[in-house]
Amino acid sequence: MNFTTRPEILGTFGVATSTHWIASAVGMAMLERGGTAFDAAVAMGFVLHVVEPHLCGPLGDMPAIIRPAGAAAPTIICGQGVTPAAATIAHYRAEGLNMIPGSGLLATVVPGAFDAWMLMLRDHGRLTLREVLEPAIHYAAQGHPVLPRVSATIAGLAEFFRDEWPTSFACWLPGGKAPAPHSLFRNPDLAATWTRLLAEAETAPSRAAQIDRARDAFYRGFVAETIDTWLRDACVMDAAGGRRKGVLTGQDMADWQATYEAPVSVDYEGWTVWKPGFWTQGPTFLQSLRILEGSGVGAMDPNGAEFVHTVTEAMKLSFADREAYYGDPDFADIPQEVLLSRAFAATRRALIGPQASLRQRPGTIAGHAAWATASIARAGQEPEVPAGVGAGEPTMAHLTEKRGDTVHVDVIDRWGNMVSATPSGGWLQSSPVVPGLGMPLNSRAQMFWLEEGHATSLGPKRRPRTTLSPSMAQAPDGAQLAFGTPGGDQQDQWQLIFFLRLVHATRNLQEAIDAPLFHTAHFQASFYPRATEPGHLMVEPALGEATIADLRARGHRVEVAEPWTVGRLTAAQRDAGGLLRAAATPRLMQAYAVGR
Repeated sequence: MNFTTRPEILGTFGVATSTHWIASAVGMAMLERGGTAFDAAVAMGFVLHVVEPHLCGPLGDMPAIIRPAGAAAPTIICGQGVTPAAATIAHYRAEGLNMIPGSGLLATVVPGAFDAWMLMLRDHGRLTLREVLEPAIHYAAQGHPVLPRVSATIAGLAEFFRDEWPTSFACWLPGGKAPAPHSLFRNPDLAATWTRLLAEAETAPSRAAQIDRARDAFYRGFVAETIDTWLRDACVMDAAGGRRKGVLTGQDMADWQATYEAPVSVDYEGWTVWKPGFWTQGPTFLQSLRILEGSGVGAMDPNGAEFVHTVTEAMKLSFADREAYYGDPDFADIPQEVLLSRAFAATRRALIGPQASLRQRPGTIAGHAAWATASIARAGQEPEVPAGVGAGEPTMAHLTEKRGDTVHVDVIDRWGNMVSATPSGGWLQSSPVVPGLGMPLNSRAQMFWLEEGHATSLGPKRRPRTTLSPSMAQAPDGAQLAFGTPGGDQQDQWQLIFFLRLVHATRNLQEAIDAPLFHTAHFQASFYPRATEPGHLMVEPALGEATIADLRARGHRVEVAEPWTVGRLTAAQRDAGGLLRAAATPRLMQAYAVGR
């Protein structure tokens, strides 16, 4: 099977993160001082906002799956903010838009990450707000070694920031120069924001009350007021090439809060797999498992052409359903039970043939034919616009560093509490810094369509159908697994491939992660300008020349990536006896697994 033999990290508690070593060290420090997995995840999240601002920010988004020790099943924390009250199709059309830009102020929804972290900390953590915030305040105030990728991102945008986003120029290019790789970089405005928030929070008498007061300061106090005041006049360049004002207000922030909800799940080969709901792309993973149940995939060589072809064709079908039928269930009649049913999966599986499909093929669901027809029509209308500054969320090494990305964190503590979280948005390249706060807004609204009557039509107070997609699973022997990856539309593709190899080929997490990865861009992209690439298949060269030639003969339009550049997977598992296993991808030397 050509798997490597690198061992997993073993321990009784620990973390796996797709990003910075400083965040991993902070997470372990929280665990060692007696904090829970939830305390560690929160502290890591705030540090990542500081040390990897090109990947996530405090005004971004954050869905998480949490499983308190002893819980029968996980719970979702929804940190996906909603659209502003003034986010109407009519308003955006009046701005001359046919599509929501991938950057700038009209792409912004209510920031969701902060409240989600606070909800997790208040209800499931042990440490104080000060304890989990102090590391982020320290690195923002005193500085941290800037990553080469951060330096390159800022340098590449220097002229644009100077000319169009002066608040970003002041923040990211102090003294008028981009920070050199590995030089000490500070964000004093961000440090001041957290210091003030902490001071206001600590006027409350108890730990829980302090966290709630911090939430008030953020969503109904000085943070929201600063954003509201600035947005009244701010008019900035966006990815569509126009200078436009936003519609987010302080009242929009005051009206929203993070929530708990039940996950969706399927069983597969004795495993149970949980994902966030249909306001994310997470159920594509579950649909793909349903489709693959009767395909014989378990008997296939996990590096062979038959495996790659079958899994790719299943993913094309699931993602076609995503484009037609997924959206915020609070505002659209999402046919959830049908989409995850074995009967529906059987009709989808029957479409997988020996040759690669070049068509968009959503399934047929009674009462929803118009959604399917519209999604096919959209996919056939290739955008005739450039991606624009700040657009997209790729995670491939060979793509420009001017675009955004995501981070992922898995944590398990000594008691068996588990977190799988995927913070994203608020990238330094997607929106200008809010003056005085040291943080930019998010751009998640770009996932809506500006046509009425669809599952993802723009409208007030709606959650965008996010790509963010953390995961949990439980093995037949009771082992509990948390896993995930950054990567936009690739997230549930890479996770699916990892999981299939884990179930069918090896129980070693690191071997399953290290095996050659692949993904397709065949379906409609989630990010502006929402392109499709029919038949596309990116593969790592480690699959081998014979496999790649076989895939081309099957009709796949194969793109061979540079070695070790596809995927950002991490995973942490707690065996039934309490032993921890953790693993992280070696690709790009970006991810870490730490245990003790």
